[in-house]
Amino acid sequence: MDYRDFVARFGQQDILVIGDLILDHYLWGKVSRISPEAPVPVVDVERESFLLGGAANVAHNIVSLGGKAAVIGVSGSDAAGEALGDMLGRQGVECSGIFVSNRPTTVKTRVIAHNQQVVRFDREDRNYITGRVLKGIMEYIETVYRKFDAIIVSDYRKGMISAELIRKIVEKAARRKIFVAVDPKIGHFGFYKGVSLITPNVTEAADGAHCEIFDEATLMRAGRTLIKKLDCRAVLITRGEQGMSLFERARVTRVTHIPTAARKVYDVTGAGDTVISAFTLAHASGAGMEEASVIANHAAGVVVGEVGTAVVTPEQLLESFA
Repeated sequence: MDYRDFVARFGQQDILVIGDLILDHYLWGKVSRISPEAPVPVVDVERESFLLGGAANVAHNIVSLGGKAAVIGVSGSDAAGEALGDMLGRQGVECSGIFVSNRPTTVKTRVIAHNQQVVRFDREDRNYITGRVLKGIMEYIETVYRKFDAIIVSDYRKGMISAELIRKIVEKAARRKIFVAVDPKIGHFGFYKGVSLITPNVTEAADGAHCEIFDEATLMRAGRTLIKKLDCRAVLITRGEQGMSLFERARVTRVTHIPTAARKVYDVTGAGDTVISAFTLAHASGAGMEEASVIANHAAGVVVGEVGTAVVTPEQLLESFA
């Protein structure tokens, strides 16, 4: 099948991303000795970099693939929040839906030595958004949702995504038959009833279905359980080196297994962001669920071959099909 027609239409799609905005901070260096103070490696830092993470990375993936993106989320009144907004703006992402609160901007700092992650430490407030900020977000969604071709909910369980917010999104999207895709998080599966698609990994799918996944039979049970429990149109379970499995709702659940497209795997950071971005763009561009899954699988295969949070371009995506 020729996927170029779908990719060519990515530029016509306008996607709304709602979720937890994260600034990914990387410290890069080398290890040549152990600390005399404790049995830990000493990393000689050579450089640092900042990348977009969480919902911000989803939006970045969309524009990198040629689509248009807007974000709704929360940042702090701090240097990290300013950096996050500046980086999104430089990528062409619409940022008027970012609400500033008195909580810190979520920052994940990863220390990388010899292309291996040594440690990660997080700065965040995971309490749910409430009060005037939540009210502002709800009113903003009411104002803008009509102009988008699809909505992505990027849930990193940092406080942005709540049952109340998902109900609002599903209610508004249903009125205009707007596709709603969710990258889910453990502990929040009860929130997602009525969305169009969820894209859990195996661990998340097992938790959401209350079913341990250890073979094909339990995988099938979990996928079908999630379809029924959430009343969604499809479940795309990402399975690492085993590829993906797409469950589509019908009178009898249709299941399609898609082998991995990754040629090399260096870092899976942000791969889920790429999957949901590419799938949603492809589906909004006219691809069926299975076709969109294949495109998303190839997009993920590109980014896992890079160290650090990465994005994919249309050229790289098409090249992966060669």
